[in-house]
Amino acid sequence: MSVRLAAVTAEPLDLSVHSAAVDDPAMGAETSFVGRVRDHDPDAASAVVALEYTAHPDAEAVLRRIATDAVGESGALVAVSHRIGRLAVGDAAVVIAVAAAHRGVAFEVCRAVIEGIKRDLPVWKRQIEAD
Repeated sequence: MSVRLAAVTAEPLDLSVHSAAVDDPAMGAETSFVGRVRDHDPDAASAVVALEYTAHPDAEAVLRRIATDAVGESGALVAVSHRIGRLAVGDAAVVIAVAAAHRGVAFEVCRAVIEGIKRDLPVWKRQIEAD
């Protein structure tokens, strides 16, 4: 199974859990991505203090499909989660870990997963500003 974890959850995300999920002695490379809530947005009128994420009921199945498509025939392993609910500045909203036989594949698959999330995952965010 190439996708070892695909979750949409209200629980805090832990990179070490994702890394452990793709740990495999056949893999020589591991990449990770953590998307965090930042304190600013170019389109915001004031400082960002939080984000609120909501998801379609099918979001977890879509996330699994995104990860599976990103793996393709590469043999890579993926663990990916997206958080929902209210997140404070600094909280992880997305965590991805990818293991592959070689670094190039690991980077490519990781990038494909986050780009697929941004493009296709039915998760919506509402930005909470200081004012």
